[in-house]
Amino acid sequence: MTFDSPHSEPDPESATDLHVAVIMDGNGRWATNRGWPRLVGHRKGAERVREMTAACPSLGIRYLTLYAFSTENWKRSTEEVLGLMSLFARYIKREAGRMNREGVRLRFIGDRSRLDRKLRDLCDWVEAETAQNTRVFLSVAINYGGRDEIARATRALARDVAEGTLSPEDVTDGVISRYLDTSFLPDPDLVVRTSGETRVSNFLLWQAAYSEYVFTPVLWPDFTPETMQTILASFKARERRFGGVVT
Repeated sequence: MTFDSPHSEPDPESATDLHVAVIMDGNGRWATNRGWPRLVGHRKGAERVREMTAACPSLGIRYLTLYAFSTENWKRSTEEVLGLMSLFARYIKREAGRMNREGVRLRFIGDRSRLDRKLRDLCDWVEAETAQNTRVFLSVAINYGGRDEIARATRALARDVAEGTLSPEDVTDGVISRYLDTSFLPDPDLVVRTSGETRVSNFLLWQAAYSEYVFTPVLWPDFTPETMQTILASFKARERRFGGVVT
């Protein structure tokens, strides 16, 4: 098994090239509060994704990872699930050109096997279409769950051990990271959850071991680059120890 991994020890002094992960919560509530269908909120949320991605370079964010659809979200109504899948497809087709112009590389994390074949093909297509871009690395989690990801990674690791291509003694936390969906990403510096909820909701359970967390009451459709700028100012003032002691 070969890897393309930038994982390294965290640098507490670094405040550039940040990896920010966002649990984009509150789309449905934003629409319901206005008497509109929930899908209207999801469409507004997609507009915020465009704005936030465009603002990343000025905010010092090199890596942006967005939680779009969890393994648990299949429990929602058929209408909402189908609407979300259609929205994902439209977003990919509509935004591919803009992402190339702005130097955005788009990749997806999660188990794609449950997605419709056309959507899987679109995911593959836009990943190849934007593969040369390096200004912003945008990762979107679809049918993603942290526990599911770890289970899938463990099965792959166990197969390699059984086949003799990996020794049990060589299994470290770094090796495990390379079997995860995020093997091409550094661990997140900051995880933001919108809408006032204070749960991690099965998102990046392994990767966020030393991430800072911010829970904001702002619903995702109201979340602007200015909101992120305020959060980042607070984040950069925090003392990150990574298990050590600052003297």
